[in-house]
Amino acid sequence: MIHTLVIYDITPDDVRLKVASICKDFGLVRIQKSAFLGVLSSERRKEMKKRIEKAMKGVKGNVQIFLIPEPYVSLREVIGEVEEHSQEFIF
Repeated sequence: MIHTLVIYDITPDDVRLKVASICKDFGLVRIQKSAFLGVLSSERRKEMKKRIEKAMKGVKGNVQIFLIPEPYVSLREVIGEVEEHSQEFIF
């Protein structure tokens, strides 16, 4: 199983909210303020990427998409307090 990690640094609030909404639409779960994680098929990931590219057109900022194999996700360690939005994703 391959997980998809999406992280972003986007200046305009409306675009940042749009990208977060797209991530949620594809079933990803917020694990940090600007980070989402979940399982997507290759086809769904491509579809999500197209929607994010459209939302980001001409906007200052960036979105990075990482593919992470399950064994590495399950080895995650959290240091410090888990904020309320981070508790949505349970391993």
